[in-house]
Amino acid sequence: METKILNYRIIIEKEEKNYVAFCPTLGLSDYGKTIDQAIERIKKLIKFHIESLSQLGYPVPAEKEITTLITSVEIPFSSSIKIAYV
Repeated sequence: METKILNYRIIIEKEEKNYVAFCPTLGLSDYGKTIDQAIERIKKLIKFHIESLSQLGYPVPAEKEITTLITSVEIPFSSSIKIAYV
């Protein structure tokens, strides 16, 4: 059997005590206590979702290219600046 590799963007955000991993292309999300755990859980969920779609005869959504990079940067500032967290 031939193996295909599908790539999906995963966005990870910190929420209180957990990390939430979201796959926008498939509309799936999962969480973990660590980033690595969140990634492993979303990978398992994506695999299950793809297998389920395939078994039901539905096409599997896939991204053509991975062109998005989401990251964060640290900016030093004076401790006297007033900050509004969002």
